[in-house]
Amino acid sequence: MQRLEDRSAACGVTGEDRSAACGVTGVPVERVRQAYKRIAEADRPEVWITLRSEDDVLAEAEALDPTLPLAGMLVAVKDNVDVAGLPTTAACPEFAYVPEVSATAVARLVEQGALILGKTNLDQFATGLVGTRSPYGAVRCAWDPERVSGGSSSGSAVAVALGIADIGIGTDTAGSGRVPAAFHGLVGIKTTLGIVPATGVVPACADYDCVTVMADNLETATLATRIMSGYDDADPRSRSWPSDVLLSVGDTPRLAVPRAEDLAASSPEYLDAFARTVAGLEAKGITYDVVDVSLLLAIATLLYDGAIVAQRYSAVGQFLSGGPESADPTVAKIVQGAAEPSAHRYVDDLAAIAEGKRLAETLLGGFDGLLLPTTTEHPTIAAVQRDPTGINRRLGTFTNFCNLLDMAAVAVPGESTGIGDPFGVMVVVPAFHDQVATDIAAALVAEPSPTLVDEGIDVLVVGAHLKGFPVHHQLTDRGARFQGDVVTSDAYRFVDLGTTPPKPGLVRHGPGLGAPIAGELYRMSAAGLGTFLAGLPVPMGLTSVELSDGRWVTGFCCSYEAGEAGTDITEFGGWRAYAASPPVRA
Repeated sequence: MQRLEDRSAACGVTGEDRSAACGVTGVPVERVRQAYKRIAEADRPEVWITLRSEDDVLAEAEALDPTLPLAGMLVAVKDNVDVAGLPTTAACPEFAYVPEVSATAVARLVEQGALILGKTNLDQFATGLVGTRSPYGAVRCAWDPERVSGGSSSGSAVAVALGIADIGIGTDTAGSGRVPAAFHGLVGIKTTLGIVPATGVVPACADYDCVTVMADNLETATLATRIMSGYDDADPRSRSWPSDVLLSVGDTPRLAVPRAEDLAASSPEYLDAFARTVAGLEAKGITYDVVDVSLLLAIATLLYDGAIVAQRYSAVGQFLSGGPESADPTVAKIVQGAAEPSAHRYVDDLAAIAEGKRLAETLLGGFDGLLLPTTTEHPTIAAVQRDPTGINRRLGTFTNFCNLLDMAAVAVPGESTGIGDPFGVMVVVPAFHDQVATDIAAALVAEPSPTLVDEGIDVLVVGAHLKGFPVHHQLTDRGARFQGDVVTSDAYRFVDLGTTPPKPGLVRHGPGLGAPIAGELYRMSAAGLGTFLAGLPVPMGLTSVELSDGRWVTGFCCSYEAGEAGTDITEFGGWRAYAASPPVRA
């Protein structure tokens, strides 16, 4: 069994080699050649169901616009997600069809410069968390071939973990993007349902399916997710970010963590790794409190053990009733059994889910998110073969409730186990709080937090809303995201309005008639800006303000009368410098 010191060698990726293997070189043609060389070295044929020829991908790389944001990044696509011209099998050869157009999510990646390597293996019809339920073979863990890779997005995860692909596209209904990410030390992003369109995806449970991304770092995973996101008329379940979407977690994240008894399904190794991960939160600037999550875990059982599983029969039940030769027996049993629940049981389960949503909202009130182990253990393939349903069910203990309750999650590596094996945690948040989860995940892995939700209005603050000043919380309470320190053009005069608490006023006089005034730029949601404006006291207001780089943004102003009556403090160049000068003003 390979440990931490052996794992990089087992995956063929070490230090600088890993950077080169992940497209950091920025040369698409060279990146493609590296990938196909790595495919040959790794010798993992079970990863792929359809692998494109190197010549075809090289031709696309040569024609690529190198300025595109994903230029030269290589993508492995789970084979229940359509790629134009390549068969979609959902790991069942008799089910295969060749789509004329790609899934919306895939098309958006390609438009931005990504190159598709091929279609990857999966638990048949995306039914499983183990990666062994496929006629194309069990997908082995990248760093220990005796262990499962996790599923159902098994091939995509291993393609990334082996350094072949930069981005793995999967689907996640019960944890199928998060569990394989955890087993391989990857990042897995499962957005709020509907944010990434499911057009062109073979459904498993149509109301609870989510297209997901896996990558070896948060920045790449977030970039791919941001590009795939956005409303799609062709998907009846598609959703847009709401007008009040939170764009930042704020200055001091607060997490809920489960009680010891809620973790009873976890192995001793994973319990220890989770405890050490939680113990390290405060050093990362995160506070936490223990909560009872047993109700969430109870809701999780409805996905397979309740009537909701009928959605799987609706998706592929009639096809499997024909007895295709390559049907996986475990998958066929689950799907065929899903024809049995009555309509009234389905309605009862929907009622339980609705109640669960309200309970989750109450439980997490006052918290920015919930930190959980991604899964319970990392079993061997042999163990899963002996117990194909029991272990699989246990692996979904902490993941199954997320989509049922319309929650988002970002899975990242936690502290390794005591013997150096990967261990994963996930930040679970309410619907549309995806950026909050991303920010917390960034703190957990000590990476800069990338932008997932690329919406909102830029707002300049120059006084009491600056960091460290009395009403800064009015920005963080609305989920405003810090964009950077800026200065205005030289067209502005700056005055102390003589208010309590102290506030300045920014007054435009014309080019060259003032001085550059220092401030901070924040991005706010449209609804957040509306409530912010509505709460501004007289004589404050918002208007367009010119920055030193020529941009015009929304920023503070004051009435002409207040500006005339105030004390001119332009010479200080900003409120922070003025407040630091004697006498203290704030």
